[in-house]
Amino acid sequence: MVTVSAKLREDYWETFEIQEADIEFLYNHLLEVETPQTPRELVAALVKDRVQREIRSIEEQRSSGGDVYLPRESYEVGQSLVFPALDWRRGEVVDVRPGRNPDSPAFEVVRVKMDDGEHEFAADLEDHKLNHPPEIAEETELLDPANVLDMFGGLLVERLEKGLEEHSDSVRIAGRWFPRALLVDVNVGHLNLAEAVLDMAGGGPLSTAALLEQVELPSEANPKLVEFSLDLALQEDDRFDEVGPAGQVLWFLKRLEPEEVREMPRYLRYDEIEYDRDELTSEMLALEQELGDELSPIRKPGRPGEDTVIRLIYPHWRVGSLPLAAHTQHLFPTAYEAPRIRFLLVDGETNEKFPGWVVPEHRYVYGLRDWYEEQGLMPGSLLRLQRGEEPGEVIVSSEKQRSSRDWIRTVLVGSDGGIVYAMLKQTVTAAYDERMAIAVPDVEALDEVWRQLRKHRSPFESIVVNNVRELAKLNPQSHVHASELYAAVNVVRRCPPGPILALLASRPWFVHVGHLHFRFDDSATT
Repeated sequence: MVTVSAKLREDYWETFEIQEADIEFLYNHLLEVETPQTPRELVAALVKDRVQREIRSIEEQRSSGGDVYLPRESYEVGQSLVFPALDWRRGEVVDVRPGRNPDSPAFEVVRVKMDDGEHEFAADLEDHKLNHPPEIAEETELLDPANVLDMFGGLLVERLEKGLEEHSDSVRIAGRWFPRALLVDVNVGHLNLAEAVLDMAGGGPLSTAALLEQVELPSEANPKLVEFSLDLALQEDDRFDEVGPAGQVLWFLKRLEPEEVREMPRYLRYDEIEYDRDELTSEMLALEQELGDELSPIRKPGRPGEDTVIRLIYPHWRVGSLPLAAHTQHLFPTAYEAPRIRFLLVDGETNEKFPGWVVPEHRYVYGLRDWYEEQGLMPGSLLRLQRGEEPGEVIVSSEKQRSSRDWIRTVLVGSDGGIVYAMLKQTVTAAYDERMAIAVPDVEALDEVWRQLRKHRSPFESIVVNNVRELAKLNPQSHVHASELYAAVNVVRRCPPGPILALLASRPWFVHVGHLHFRFDDSATT
């Protein structure tokens, strides 16, 4: 048995692009398996096919200079030959004569001219070890499908999806692909019935399998294909929303989703403020990391399975939401492409479960308004988040304490609509961050402040200055800590720490007195 090696160029997989032959292969592959597949499954099949095609191509290229030399064949003068056992060297037959060996049957000897001279080889000889066609040995790791997937899997999946998206005959739902032409027909009657089923279920969520129990589609087709066909029809109908986490398809009626999920609440909307991050000191950057605002450009994720503690700021308290920040997002379910994901929140004390919604695009989690009220929480309260025992569940808990009346920074709205702060006794039932705790006795009055500030587009720096002046009155040294200011600014306008810290660092009227405490110097403004 002759074995020869096959090699690819070093950047073959790094420069991989989907070709028409790949699309044709994938189409036939999906037709054969009759089941929608994930990009990873398709890539695995495609890599195996590409390797086989490349090996065949290498073999064909090497044999293209002539006939493959096999000792059992006969040859003529002038015939071109290639020799697999000699690393596919080429030569031309210049002479043929009878062979002489009393121990062997009659055979011939061909003389072949190669680039290094002439060589003789046996011909017309049936019994010879080189008579079997050569096998290609995959000597390089670039021709090992398992190794290719380990090394380049992520890149290949990305290139595959890009290639499939450019072909309108391929469709995707919940991360799985299938040719549109092979789908089961789903008509408007089926979709109307699906809407009615979801309506009776309070909007959902329901799995596709649950919907198919009520929506009659052809039963003779592959069940997975029927399910995928309904999924695609629902996805393309604006009445329905796919809200399941990655690996699970769940459907909900859009019109019955919470308004705060369909539209970003105004209290979470951030009108971006330009600032120079180079102004921030290392101490400020450390505080920004500690505060964990979802709008901060911090990408240090939490570790899988790791609990995390957040400080609740006013906008999230007002809406009933949580930040989907770098240190919290690992706890919440993700999706391949769903803009909203429904999951379950679990009360860490009572184990009561209630629905929550992840809104990845705007980086928040909704569904805690009633729970905040039941817990007696306020802006500045500390919440612990941890992964639940069941997939897709997140445990949320506050550190309960015996009810007491503490002196808490309290925001008050004057008759002129102005904001003032006072230290007042407030009933407290849960742990809080002393610097960020703010009691809000009149939410409706504060709502009007938000409307007026947005209507009149109050300058950001004026808001910061007014808050520094107000907060300083509560401190004997007239100092304000940066985290206090961050919490207070967010009582009237959504803003991450960065722009606030940059102002503190760059304006002469904010005087740093150590440990991120600042005082306001009126003389510097004149």
